[in-house]
Amino acid sequence: MSASWQGWFALGVVRLGLNPSAFWALSVLEWRALCSALGPDAASPPERGVLETLMRRFPDGENHDGHV
Repeated sequence: MSASWQGWFALGVVRLGLNPSAFWALSVLEWRALCSALGPDAASPPERGVLETLMRRFPDGENHDGHV
């Protein structure tokens, strides 16, 4: 996981209180809504291209080392 995604994950789990499964199950729209609630100074959510890259690298149903 890249450093920026580690930060987003920590934000979702620690600050917003999501469990890891709930964090990874969020849609882009849901994540943007949660982030907007943090105020105008909050960092913007990742761009769509970044999400698409991550979805290709880490498809649903596989763990981090490529096994189902």
